[in-house]
Amino acid sequence: MIDTHCHIDLYKSPLEIIKECENAGIITIGMTNLPSHFEMGYPHVLPFKKVRLALGMHPLYAKFHAKEFNGFIQNLTRTSYIGEIGLDFSREGISTKEIQLDYFKRILKELSGKKKILSLHSRRAEKEVLQLLIDFKIKNAIFHWYSGPLSVIDKIVENGYFLSVNTEMIKSDNGKKIVQRIPLNNILTETDGPFIEINGTPVKPINITDIINYLATEHNTSFEKIEKQVEINFMHLLDSLK
Repeated sequence: MIDTHCHIDLYKSPLEIIKECENAGIITIGMTNLPSHFEMGYPHVLPFKKVRLALGMHPLYAKFHAKEFNGFIQNLTRTSYIGEIGLDFSREGISTKEIQLDYFKRILKELSGKKKILSLHSRRAEKEVLQLLIDFKIKNAIFHWYSGPLSVIDKIVENGYFLSVNTEMIKSDNGKKIVQRIPLNNILTETDGPFIEINGTPVKPINITDIINYLATEHNTSFEKIEKQVEINFMHLLDSLK
């Protein structure tokens, strides 16, 4: 199984999560919200085979972007994974819109032409994120927890990008419509743990089984076929790094 978006460093016991992923054979990409967070977590993740750490500049941390940007540049060679990055024009993030745009463009300029896999935040800014990926010729990107218009999903897919699905998305009617719109060839799985809870407990990578079961039912196929398809999709991204 594969968890393409999990904030391992924000669990009460990150090492416990890492060991659980390693023992269960779950490929897990740990997001970070700032380069300084990446630097703190990197040595702890390095000994493990199944867990990798992504270098992030979360849009809701925009007030730190000026201070942290040099750290982003300096750490680029240490990982193939970039995340969480993107834009947030919701009520929570709209006040820093211009800072977000400035630094997201700077980040994409640095990443253009480099072999990296991006995990993207795009709340209320789906069209803007997509257009900037195209403008900067970014090849490998995953729209994490997509919540925008259904029509934009088609354009994301047309441009060869992926979308990752979590347990929260398969609870609501709107989330289900979004999941149904994503072709199986473009779908990946994520938890966004520990921000999502199941029965009052933070979701963990092992709960990816819930998403695969849901997709198997929706597509009238087996758990194993969905699991294999997600693996094929992720390997397609990995092959692009070679």
